[in-house]
Amino acid sequence: MVVKKMLIILVMAFFTAPPPAKVILFYGDSLTAGNGLSVDDAFPALIQRKLTADGKAVKVINAGLSGETSAGGLARLDWVLRQPVDILVLELGANDGLRGLPLDQTEKNLQAIIDKMKAKNPAVKIIVAGMMVPPNMGPDYTTKFQKIFPDLAKKNKAALIPFLLQDVAGNEKLNNPDGIHPNVEGHKIVAKNVLKILEPLL
Repeated sequence: MVVKKMLIILVMAFFTAPPPAKVILFYGDSLTAGNGLSVDDAFPALIQRKLTADGKAVKVINAGLSGETSAGGLARLDWVLRQPVDILVLELGANDGLRGLPLDQTEKNLQAIIDKMKAKNPAVKIIVAGMMVPPNMGPDYTTKFQKIFPDLAKKNKAALIPFLLQDVAGNEKLNNPDGIHPNVEGHKIVAKNVLKILEPLL
């Protein structure tokens, strides 16, 4: 009788246990890392707090690295993938554009990152963060650069954030003195931009 009761308790615990937290990997450069800010003020941390407050079981990992290029991101991916990932938010390529690196190489690197993620977990959901570069790079380069991200999203059936810095870029009140990296208030808006695309995937 005692054994039967214990079995019933175990079965009930199994079916009533909360679902395991979904792991959301933010993989990017200084924008993800929160350059010039505490990591707690960067948009991935803001997203963690918002989703947790909404009762979502998630674990956010901020794998942003200042100065990171798409090639650098590809090179360190194996180390990052030592843990399972359910959703990848891919925010890389901006430094490639600012350095005027070959666009075909940037796209190739980003695709390789996506391929590695899918090989590790075929069920992974992917969000591609769209980026832009300043017009001083020339109209041909800037147009082709901007096109990389929607093309990648379409090719890989991934979700797309049209422009990560929408309503933030170019606004000095929302950026650090360097005019490139969002400040605390800017990161709040970036978090909203990301959540619009991320929340439906949860």
